[in-house]
Amino acid sequence: MGSTFNGLIGLIILALDIWAILNVIKSGAEIGAKVLWILLIILLPVLGLIIWAIAGPRGNVRV
Repeated sequence: MGSTFNGLIGLIILALDIWAILNVIKSGAEIGAKVLWILLIILLPVLGLIIWAIAGPRGNVRV
């Protein structure tokens, strides 16, 4: 039960990270800023996602 729950949480975090990266790509930020945001999200999946949600650039991606 525990490993199934952990796997589900991992998939949710992965999906949110992909969604955040797509939003960064679609944003109007400069290329250098986009690269830094994407690296932050990839290298620190949970913390990077939280920081992006608070201060990151937003695009026009609709889910």
